[in-house]
Amino acid sequence: MLSVIITTLNFQGNSKLDMPSPDISTQIAGIPLDNCLYNASGAWCTSEQELTDLAQSAAGAYIAKSTTIAYRAGNPKPRYVETDWGTINSMGLANGGFDFYLSFAREKAQQLGKPFFMSVAGLTLENNLDMLRRLAQVDEVAGVELNLSCPNLPGKPQTAYDFQRTEEVLHKVFKFYKRPIGVKLPPYFDIIHFERMAEILNSYPLQFVTCINSIGNGLVIDIDKEAVVIKPKGGFGGIGGDFVKPTSLANVRKFYELLKPEIQVIGCGGVKSGQDAFEHILCGAQAVQIGSCLMKEGASCFDRISSELRALMLEKGYQSLDDFRGKLKVNTDEEKGY
Repeated sequence: MLSVIITTLNFQGNSKLDMPSPDISTQIAGIPLDNCLYNASGAWCTSEQELTDLAQSAAGAYIAKSTTIAYRAGNPKPRYVETDWGTINSMGLANGGFDFYLSFAREKAQQLGKPFFMSVAGLTLENNLDMLRRLAQVDEVAGVELNLSCPNLPGKPQTAYDFQRTEEVLHKVFKFYKRPIGVKLPPYFDIIHFERMAEILNSYPLQFVTCINSIGNGLVIDIDKEAVVIKPKGGFGGIGGDFVKPTSLANVRKFYELLKPEIQVIGCGGVKSGQDAFEHILCGAQAVQIGSCLMKEGASCFDRISSELRALMLEKGYQSLDDFRGKLKVNTDEEKGY
């Protein structure tokens, strides 16, 4: 009898180990990704070498740095600093310029064999339209993320905080652009702002939205020097990393609830572990971008975080992302007190 009990316990204890490795593939705008994780535009994606590193990593796709028409050196250094709770940056759209990333797409991306996205962040609406007209003819670019949310350009407002301007931009873009395209959004904090932006986005044939860009205009101080830690904008910069995860999750969740099903949500913000990625997907994310952690660890982070995500899914008995995507539960506890 004892041997029967031991055999049963051993079988039950090893049953999850015998399950196949969970599938973390996904698709964005119908484009298949064998891994739901990839880089956030702005992190490890400025140079040809960085882009190649991403293409050869465990990431399911990769996206270029938000590009302007011409090369930009960006804001003066130091402009990126890591802290024990996250990061602050004011890069100022430092990038290789549109032709550089377009040449990479045409000459390198196809042979590297992984979906390559471009991020467009023209300094004017006309710049954006010019770049999109050219991209409309480029098969080597899987899709475009239109960045409406850069918080680190002196004198330039974030388009996505101006609802009328956002509608004007999208109206002009969709007069001619028919390829896979989404928008990158800043963080929103008021429910009425979520609802207004969702109303606008639902009016256009977008395939995805990325939530969120960094939280703009934070300030970090070096107490020993009694000075700010970055140089641009008097020390003001975008906050990323651990600190922004609750805000990012809230934005992913709310837009997942408000947007029509045809518009997918891509989570971005505070992801440095498999659990963080799991939480984004639980809130409704179709895919998850990684920024600050990628800057700290390099492209090897995708392999580690993928393994952690699969292990957590295995522990919970999930075999695919669809098993738990968007299935966040509400708290029904009725405990008394604070």
